[in-house]
Amino acid sequence: MPQLAGRPLARAVIRGLLLAFGGAIRNVRGLGHVLPARDPFILALNHSTKLEALFLPAFLLHVREGKALHFIADWNFKLVPGIAGIYRSGDVITLDRKPARPRFLNLLRPLLTDRVPAFTCAAERLAAGASVGIFPEGTTNRDPRRLLRGFHGAAKLSLQANVPVVPAGLRFPRHTDAARIPELAPMEIEFGEPLAPPAERDLSAAAVRAWHARLMGEIARRSGKTWSNERKAHD
Repeated sequence: MPQLAGRPLARAVIRGLLLAFGGAIRNVRGLGHVLPARDPFILALNHSTKLEALFLPAFLLHVREGKALHFIADWNFKLVPGIAGIYRSGDVITLDRKPARPRFLNLLRPLLTDRVPAFTCAAERLAAGASVGIFPEGTTNRDPRRLLRGFHGAAKLSLQANVPVVPAGLRFPRHTDAARIPELAPMEIEFGEPLAPPAERDLSAAAVRAWHARLMGEIARRSGKTWSNERKAHD
């Protein structure tokens, strides 16, 4: 990881994460679509387990030779001892949205979040030529068959910044018939070809919804799940 040569702690953290969790990744396809030569882009992928938010950024840092792909991740993870250091090592963008439980932990929010809103920070990284990773579902979804409707943040950011989106899918072949996907289940990752946003740069609500639907459909195809824009009970 040449780009982390001057950051020995970050190198150690990334290697530790890969040693601990990297064995869950059994197969990867389309890796060339997320290498530094393709920057800037937005990586959009499904989110099935909590630990993905830790070892996927570490895996991508490794294959990108230390050049960060800046994931947007929830601030609640920083309440877990040691996670704040991992976030710093992976140059993660902190999303300040969900309240903590129990509620008194929200007193720590100002200490664990950035003053700049997450998507503003993400737009700045894209403008500087870096890439950003987003889980559009917005939360862990352990359903092996269906994606959540998701949030429009990745679609809107792509349209605003005029950068392509790389849709990716995490598959869990051993758990297609399970009730829930467990942590550290063996996975396969497929990175799709970059999708350029519509040329007209339409930022209306209807255009954002349509672009979001296109992205979620591609994520569904690569993750082996289905996606619907209709509200479900588990949304």
